[in-house]
This record gives sequence, C-alpha cells and structure tokens, in this order.
Amino acid sequence: MPTRRILVTSALPYANGPIHIGHLVEYLQTDIWVRFQKLRGHDCRYFCADDTHGTAIMISAKKAGVSEEEFIARVSLEHQRDFGDFGIEFDNYGSTNSPENRELCNQIWKSIRDAGLVKEQDVEQLYDTKANTFLADRFVRGTCPKCSSKDQPGDNCSVCGTTYTPADLIDPVSTLSGTTPEVRQAMHLFIELEKLHGFLDEWTQNSGALQPEIANYLRGHFLGEKDKPEPLRDWDISRPAPYFGFEIPDSPGNYWYVWFDAPIGYMASTKQWCDRVGEKLDDWWKSEDCEIHHFIGKDITYFHTLFWPGMLKTAGYSLPTKVHIHGFLTVDGEKMSKSKGTFVAARTYLDHLNPSYLRYFYASKLSSKVDDIDLSIDEFIAKVNTDLVNKVVNLASRSAKFVETTGLSKKYPDDGGLFEAGAKAGEEIAEAYDACDYSKAMRLIMALADRANPYVEENKPWELRKDASQAARMQDVCTVALNLFRQIVVYLAPVLPQLAEQTGELLGEPITRWDQSQTPLAGTPVGKFQHMMQRVEATKVHAMIEDSKIETEAAATPGAAPGTDAPGSSDKWNDSGDALAAEPLADECTFDDFLKVDLRVARVVEAEMVPEARKLLKLKLSLGGGVYKQVFAGIKAAYEPEKLIGRQIVCVANLAPRQMKFGLSEGMVVASGPGGEEVFVLSPDDGAKVGQRVH
Repeated sequence: MPTRRILVTSALPYANGPIHIGHLVEYLQTDIWVRFQKLRGHDCRYFCADDTHGTAIMISAKKAGVSEEEFIARVSLEHQRDFGDFGIEFDNYGSTNSPENRELCNQIWKSIRDAGLVKEQDVEQLYDTKANTFLADRFVRGTCPKCSSKDQPGDNCSVCGTTYTPADLIDPVSTLSGTTPEVRQAMHLFIELEKLHGFLDEWTQNSGALQPEIANYLRGHFLGEKDKPEPLRDWDISRPAPYFGFEIPDSPGNYWYVWFDAPIGYMASTKQWCDRVGEKLDDWWKSEDCEIHHFIGKDITYFHTLFWPGMLKTAGYSLPTKVHIHGFLTVDGEKMSKSKGTFVAARTYLDHLNPSYLRYFYASKLSSKVDDIDLSIDEFIAKVNTDLVNKVVNLASRSAKFVETTGLSKKYPDDGGLFEAGAKAGEEIAEAYDACDYSKAMRLIMALADRANPYVEENKPWELRKDASQAARMQDVCTVALNLFRQIVVYLAPVLPQLAEQTGELLGEPITRWDQSQTPLAGTPVGKFQHMMQRVEATKVHAMIEDSKIETEAAATPGAAPGTDAPGSSDKWNDSGDALAAEPLADECTFDDFLKVDLRVARVVEAEMVPEARKLLKLKLSLGGGVYKQVFAGIKAAYEPEKLIGRQIVCVANLAPRQMKFGLSEGMVVASGPGGEEVFVLSPDDGAKVGQRVH
C-alpha cells in the first residue's frame, strides 16, 4: 500500500467561549480519521488554531478587564486542555492572531488585489454610540420589517424567515448597551466572487471534493443552472475601526473581516509546524502529492466551498481534496438546551464521565453524510455498556488474569477460523474509516466481538482453571480470547486510543500499526490485568446534566463582574475585610499552575506531640488503600492531638518531602488563620471520601 501525504484541518474554534459537546462532534470525527490514517502508515498531519479576531472578542476582553491578547491566550489554554483530555491530538495548534497568519494574509490579499477582484463600496451600518463600535448582526435586536415580530436578530427573522440587514430592523436596539444605535456610513472592501463563477461551478460540481448533497445544494442556491447562472453575492471582506484583527495594509483604518483570516489560519498553523520541524509550507499547500482534507459543520459550508477555494485558486495554492461536512448534534431529539442542561461544556462532561464513552458513541453515529446525529441519553448509556464493557473489555477481563503467570501459548491454537475471519474483515473496516463512515466500521467491529464472546462462554476458562489437568487447554482458550480482543482493539484504536494503550501494556506490544490485526501473538508474557473501563452510571450522566443547568444559571446573571455580587443582590453577612487586608491576594497563577497542586481528602489516623518542637504536631494521614503520609503541621497551639484522630482533613499530597529536625515531612495540612491559636484546619463536608482529589 503506497504511503499517502495528508494534511487535515478542523474548523477553528472561536476564542469567545468554552468547547462544548456539540463542537466535539467535529474534532472527534477528525481526530479519529487522522489516527486511522497514521495507524495505516500514512504521513498524516492535523492542524488547527483558535479563531481569535472580531468584535465579539474585543467586547469580551473589555468585559473581562484584560487586553484582547490576554483574553485569547487564556481561552487558547482552556481549549487545548479540553481537547487534550478528550484525546484529540494536533500536530500544531496555533492562533489566527499570529505573525505567520498576518504574513500569509498579506500575501493572499495581494494576489486577490492583483487579480482585480476587489472593489470599494460605502455601506450603511448600525453604530452603538455608547459602546463606540459598529454592530455586527449578532449584537442587534429589533422588530422584523416584514412580519412585525418583535425581538428578532439582526440578520433574519426567526418567525417568517425573511433575511435583512441590521439597518432594516424597526426600532433596533444594541444588545451591548441597550441603546438605540444610529446609522452610519463606512467604506467597505468587497471581493467580487462572481468573477470566479465559472471556476467555482466546475470545482464544486466535478472535482469530487464535496458530498453529492452539498454539490447539489450549492448548484441550487448559489451557482444556478448552467444555462441560467445567478450572480454570486460580492463578499464584504473588511470592517472599519474599532475592530480586533489585522489592519489591511493598503487600506488604513480597515481590518480584514474574521472570515477572511480564519481559514488562512490553517496555513499559518501548518507554517508554524514546518518552521519547527524543518519542512516547507509549499510541500503541503502547493504540492500535487499532498491531499488536503477539511472537516467542517454544515453551517459554514458557504465559506469553505465558495470563498475559500476562490482564495486558494487566486493565490496559487492547492485546492481541497475533500471537504468533509457533518451535521449538528441534538440531544434526545432536540437542539442542545441550556435550560435543560443538555448544552454541556467539555469540561463539565470530563468532570463526570470517561471521554472514551463519547468518542465511541459519536463514532457509532457518524456516517459520510451530512445528517445530524442524536445523543439519546438512554441509548448512550446502553450502547457504551453493551458494546464496550460487556462485549469488548469482558474478553480481556475474563481471560487475562488466568495466564498472568504462564503467558500466551507458544503456538496460536485452532480457534475455528475466528482470528482469520477477523483479519479478512480488516480491509472493509478500513474502507469504512477512510470514507468517514464510522457507524459502519463500528458495526463491523462489534460483529467480530459478537463472534468472539460465544467462544469464551462455551470454553469457560474460569471453570478450566479449577482442574489442573486442563491447564494447557485453559492457556489455549485464553490465548485465543486475548488475541481476538487485541484484534478488535487494533480496529478500535482510532476511536479508543486509551484502550489501545492499555491493551499494549497488557500484552507487551504497543498498538501502532493496522497490520497488527493480521497476525496473532503467541508465546508472549501477559501483564497483570488492570481495570480498563467502568460501566456508565446513569447517576453520573444526570449529575452532569444538573451541573450544566447550574453553570447556565450562573452565567445568565447579567451585569455581574467576576468577584462581585449580581445586581440587586445583598450581602447580608457583611464580612470584614481585615483578614484580606492583613494578607493580600498572592500573585495571579495560571490554571495549569493550580493543577500542579494535588489536594486530597485524608484521614488523621495518628497524632502526637513533638515535645522538642514549639509549634508542630506529628500526624499520620491515610489516603486510603494503605497509602500513608507523615506530616509535621504547625497547629500545636490550636489542637489537641487526640481530638484530631479520625477527622477528615485536606492535605497537599504531592509536596516534595522535606527532611526536618524531627523527621521527614511528606505533605502539608491545609488550614486558614494567622497562626498560633488562630489556626483552622479545613475539612470537607460529610460524604467526602478519603483519597478524593479536591478541585
């Protein structure tokens, strides 16, 4: 099989909020495809970045009291942390606010100018005199000029479907300040896309880069019939100051609209990687030997199938080999809802559930079509528990522990053709992955599990182990079971990288190649079986949804700045500021800094005086499971040792050990107060368990 060189991108997440489970449909779909290509031995690279420009970023930064650069840097760290914890691996993750992106924007803009595709035109736009900014569609509400429905957005009516400009609204109101905006004129730059009509018609209809339904949609809505072509709308590509973005070099005071520099961010992220590893950008963006694959949602089809290929063609870059367009996520058949708690942030999900669950569920629902996918809570629980826990992991959990001392049989036993049948299925599974038909791939893989499990059930290794004369047969049965398990996990590796890693550790050979599914292991040792995956608990899913409701309610309180009371609330406690004044807040730390401190619930199992120490008590803290820490705490004046025994406290469990005069201190007790008799050891609420991490 010849090696392919493949460049892959996902749409850039906007740096104005957290990643949620709707976003993850796309990033997980892309990551699975990239992992599959790498497993097949192809040179496949995945590039992404934060989309960082626009009025919304400017406003959010102002509300947060920081510069735009500080704001987008914080969001980038959060995005990358969430992606990483879901097992999404990028070869480079950049920002559209990078010098590489500015350089490429300048270059591509010059090509578009030189091609005679730019025109200037005055545009009437609503301006908020209080916020001192022109208003994008999303920041205006008013009455529909056609059906008179009230409180409609600035671009189209949700009642009658009419499209319009914000200036067309009756009684428009700025959502930023609540004031009535005024109409102002400003010069805008437009790209005359109609001049590329012939190229775009040919490319969208005949290149094979688009799904058939997308090609038909573009023909019907934008490109017209061959004998009656409709003109394409000129693309408004600039915004006047104030605007957070790149100023257009040959048009001072005007900035590239966010949708101009966002897709160029794919190239800028690639360039960062190229500069880091010694590659050339042209080998990836101007080479016939390199495939370019974009993964996007259907809501941004217009930009990626008309504007973007037009820009690439004009600037002399390669056109996309394939634009993979997916649908939206619904939850229990409805749009994600903040009030119902189904608008779930990625971090909220991770606080409750294993990311492998969502990776598999999405894979089981995704096809090569543009259809929406539905996350039914009951189906989610049942599918993960049935497929992953009962069918796949059980193959290992019911066999590995019986051959920990002997290892696998020296020769692979006769299994009635099960492994061979699984090997033959590999190519069909690979074709499904390559076509983004993951749901088909999952069905084929689970069919293998459905054939493997009866083998284990019929041969009952747990019964064979009771009869010493059956030891060799038991080893053979477990060898077959573990090889069928490993074969299935190789096929699932793009979807479940954590399970693949655990399987590699169990059987002593990392899963790194697709062809490992074609040859069984024999005569190799088997490691101690470690628990691989727990069943999904409905209580955890519902707790996640409840937490999402709480977060939504907190975020919905208008006008509350961080660290202040919401408008209209009262502080009935009126706490004194003396303690804060005596010990002011420390320098700001990052979230990553905080995560380095491992706070744990511990139980004091022993406590005694240190006679020669003026302030110290010697404590023995249990973290559960036979893990103990010896800690010297400066709380002697405030606590009698015997009254601490049995109490749950909070300790810093990963503090570097410190050799003291009285012995080795292996942690720190968390307490408040200035010292002496005024020390107050912190304890968790009832229900906390020893060993739990404090977040």
